[in-house]
Amino acid sequence: MKPSDSELRRILLASKCVAMVGLSPNETRPSFFVGRYLKLKGYRIIPVNPGHAGAEILGATVYGALGDIPSDIAVDMVDIFRRSDQVPAIVDEAIEHLPSLRTVWMQIGVEHDEAADLAKTRGLDVVQNLCPKMEHQRLFGELRKAGFNTGIISSKL
Repeated sequence: MKPSDSELRRILLASKCVAMVGLSPNETRPSFFVGRYLKLKGYRIIPVNPGHAGAEILGATVYGALGDIPSDIAVDMVDIFRRSDQVPAIVDEAIEHLPSLRTVWMQIGVEHDEAADLAKTRGLDVVQNLCPKMEHQRLFGELRKAGFNTGIISSKL
């Protein structure tokens, strides 16, 4: 079930540090766009990508796994840019290694009900099949700045 706008707003306002699983260094990839946007909005971005561990993306050290993130980094949201079948292992690892975690967010096209149910039973907020960048823009009025959602263009005759 999709969270309400007020729940999404609460999650986005409460989150300060986002571990992005699958963040790519490729500036043309959607994960990079999302990470850059969230960083510009004041979120601390923690890249997690085993293929780039030890490198830097968006000025932050890339970790190979959630369990490699130092314990002094208080991650409150995990944003998953991986295939749906990989979600259970990511959620298990997040629950095991991130004591400050409050939200598991699965990107557009990423859903796994069993993993979502496990996260919810652990008291975590869960968002599936949505993008935090798009939701942030929609809920905090930024789509209007880009010329969308202004009410000027209409399909009504």
